[in-house]
Amino acid sequence: MLRAISRSHTPVIRLLAPQSEVLIQTVRGRKSRTDPKAKSKIGRIKTPPPVDPVEMVVLKERFTEYNLIMRALRLEFKEEMLRKRFEEEVGSLAEERAKQEAEEHRSLMAWNDAENLRLRKIREQRMQRETEAKEQRQREAAVLRQQELDNYIKEKEKEILQLQEEAKNFITLDNLDQRIEEALDNPKTYNFAIDKEGRVVKRTAFQ
Repeated sequence: MLRAISRSHTPVIRLLAPQSEVLIQTVRGRKSRTDPKAKSKIGRIKTPPPVDPVEMVVLKERFTEYNLIMRALRLEFKEEMLRKRFEEEVGSLAEERAKQEAEEHRSLMAWNDAENLRLRKIREQRMQRETEAKEQRQREAAVLRQQELDNYIKEKEKEILQLQEEAKNFITLDNLDQRIEEALDNPKTYNFAIDKEGRVVKRTAFQ
């Protein structure tokens, strides 16, 4: 404490005085902004010291080289520090981590193979069901086409039989005279009236 007091410019009496008043310590060798220039320095003109151009070029080159060397050293030290930190944090666990990753990879590959096998079985079953359903639809379509063909054949056979029955009443050269005589013997009139139900209510006598 005595050393600190001896270094300060404040008198010891003022430091040991009661702290009832505010202590204002002046700063020697410094002026305020409003103080005028000293009379002894009014005519003084500050001129920079002369610089040798050759020396300036040499110093500039040396300063550039110094900056490059310092930057390279800083980068080298930084890289070495980062490498050491990485080796301390990761290097000791690298082998164990590689084993864990390999084991995890093997387990994932085994799970992938099992999943592929399960999906393949599901896909084969689905394709088999689809094939069976397609074959069933094809069989049903074939049966339906066969039924339609049979119905068509039956309908045409029925038409042929009906046409054969109607052909018995056709007028041919052989029965032309007979049909003329029948028409003359049995005259028919189509001059008649019908009601709303289609019943004949009035017929004109044949003349």
